[in-house]
Amino acid sequence: MIRIIEILSVRVRDAIKAATGLDADPLLRISADSRFGDYQANGIMAIAKQAKSNPRALAGQVVEKLDVADLCETPEIAGPGFINFRLKPDFLAIRLMEVKSDSVRLGISPTQNHTKVVVDFSGPNIAKQMHVGHLRSTIIGDAICRLLEFEGYDVIPQNHIGDWGLQIGMVVHAMMASTLETKTWAGASGALLSIEEVHNRIEKSPITLIELEKMYKRLSEQEKTDENLAEAVRNSVRHLQLKEPVFLAFWENARKITLKTCFELYDYLGGIFKLDDIRGESFYADRLAPVVQELKDKGIAVESDGAVCVFAPGFVSKEGNPLPLIVQKSDGAFLYATTDLAALKFRVQELGAKKIIYVTDARQELHFKMVFAVARMAGWVPEDVSLEHVTFGSVLGEDGKPFKTRSGENVKLRDLLDEAVSRAKRVVEEKNPELPEEKKNDIAAAVGIGAVKYADYSNNRTSDYVFSFDRMLAMEGNTAPYMQYAYARVKSIERKALEKGINASEELALITNITLTEPTEIELAKTLCRYDEAIYSAAYDLRPNYLTAYLYDLAGKFSAFYTQCPVLTAGPESRPSRLLLCDLTAKNIAHGLSNLLGIKVVEQM
Repeated sequence: MIRIIEILSVRVRDAIKAATGLDADPLLRISADSRFGDYQANGIMAIAKQAKSNPRALAGQVVEKLDVADLCETPEIAGPGFINFRLKPDFLAIRLMEVKSDSVRLGISPTQNHTKVVVDFSGPNIAKQMHVGHLRSTIIGDAICRLLEFEGYDVIPQNHIGDWGLQIGMVVHAMMASTLETKTWAGASGALLSIEEVHNRIEKSPITLIELEKMYKRLSEQEKTDENLAEAVRNSVRHLQLKEPVFLAFWENARKITLKTCFELYDYLGGIFKLDDIRGESFYADRLAPVVQELKDKGIAVESDGAVCVFAPGFVSKEGNPLPLIVQKSDGAFLYATTDLAALKFRVQELGAKKIIYVTDARQELHFKMVFAVARMAGWVPEDVSLEHVTFGSVLGEDGKPFKTRSGENVKLRDLLDEAVSRAKRVVEEKNPELPEEKKNDIAAAVGIGAVKYADYSNNRTSDYVFSFDRMLAMEGNTAPYMQYAYARVKSIERKALEKGINASEELALITNITLTEPTEIELAKTLCRYDEAIYSAAYDLRPNYLTAYLYDLAGKFSAFYTQCPVLTAGPESRPSRLLLCDLTAKNIAHGLSNLLGIKVVEQM
């Protein structure tokens, strides 16, 4: 089913061509004020200038050539040349019947045909708990994947975890010192431990991620003042980079411990990532030296103060000096930029991506601009491949400062989510104390996690936002609990129908056409028919808040309809149509929340 705005746009474009001979964009938009219609063509003034004619007169000529009688009432000309369109109730009725016939996609056709898109998001580090700083990248990235996949893209999520380099070498050294009870990896006799014995000791001395994080922090502090320890750590890093089996065994264990906890959180948040989506820095370790060598061979990278750098055109410091992207330090070490370049090359040349999206905070904007520029200079990313950096603002506390604990540490993501669920549980206890405990827990999890996610999605992603449990869990306003309640309210109509002896499912199955006469019926129908436009806009601009704004508007339109139009007590000429409006409202809300935003809906609050 083609989007209404697309159908209208094509027909207005044809009318413009018939009137002027010009193939021009009519700039069709949803009307800002419904009093003037549902859609508006805003491009006539610019086209009139090009055609050297009067805008209002040209608008009249375009209207004469228009063929939209099956969709709209007679178009109206406003102001200096705007053309307003108001959809016919009969057309809306036909569209809604088409939506009814497609319970899977709700009548929405894919806009893409399996174009490959890589979405890079989340990116936690080994031996560290995920904290509030990982929240936005993780859930915004997930929503983008869901939106693009629904639009027909072949989406490849990539979790570029920090699992290689100096810090990971320190983690391995700390684990070995603790597990083997020695500062070396030799046994008590001085002989090298067998890899079997190493694995045996690892299994007998299980470590939690919290313990691993403390171990790493302690070693990090100690090595600052202990040169012998610092040298031992550097040796461990070298052994790990040489992929010696004993060191790899501890590295694999640290990775396993961290990912186990991460996946518990990803599942808590709604099933984000599969194991195959994890492709961290370690995957690219053997590709870094060839990447640097290729840049040097092509004359793109040069030595500067002992380091290997690329000076991409257009990047300068505040003082106006050329700004380098360093790909190898003077001591031979590689950097994040090197790994990102290797990843870009792999994603284009081996995964076949035509679009690559990075979801990180705005502070990395310059880094990615330079990496993108260098990758294109090297010829690794052709012009037909799109590179996009999706930025987002910070999560702030209610004091307007970065969200921290009282001690100044980053709030752990698990603690934050547990607190949201706990608060939601208290609300459920107050509202419905008679519910079974298991039901209360299910609702609390759906509402609590949903509240955190929806609060993020409903904000413009490029802006900072204040984290407030009270605001997130409010039952009014543009919040997850309000939307979940709206869904539950619609679904309750089916239960009430059965109590009155009305089989709503049977009536819906038998319906062959609907009648829309009341203003609130028509407004709700129009909003339902715009669901595909909301999804397209959110996916095209990579902004989930476009979808949450639509869902909130839909809930408001349904509330007005339900207040003004009796459903179960309506006569036989109106009840089937109104039951269908209720059913499609519930399906749109459930699809938007659950399928596209990963937020569970509940049939009882």
